[in-house]
Amino acid sequence: MSRVPSLSSPFLLGFDEIERALDRVAKGADGYPPYNIERLAREANNPERLRITLAVAGFTRDQLDVTIEESQLVIRGRQQDDKSRQYLHRGIAARQFQRTFVLAEGMEVLGADLKNGLLSIDLVRPEPDRVVRTISIVEHE
Repeated sequence: MSRVPSLSSPFLLGFDEIERALDRVAKGADGYPPYNIERLAREANNPERLRITLAVAGFTRDQLDVTIEESQLVIRGRQQDDKSRQYLHRGIAARQFQRTFVLAEGMEVLGADLKNGLLSIDLVRPEPDRVVRTISIVEHE
């Protein structure tokens, strides 16, 4: 059975790449690690920003990677089991994760910060240029 594209309306031309990005994000949405997305108001020296905060308790800076791949922000965490430890109870598992966020065109990542088990990534929203372009109409006889 073939899949019917969700963006197949004749009014949505050229949105194939967006649909593929949405499919990739939906495949990796298992709920771990939990995260927040907040809007930070414009301050004296800073423009309005978005902040993504992920709960990554137990991960060190060396075990986390933040990359931009094909207009997607990808956060990966890798932990290894410590074979030298002998657990009587194991409630905190060493896990790996990958969390993906699709970025709008022009979005910029300002930086990432790890503090108290929370990884915060700040992004700046693009200031859209309002462009009006007149298309000339050619008349043929």
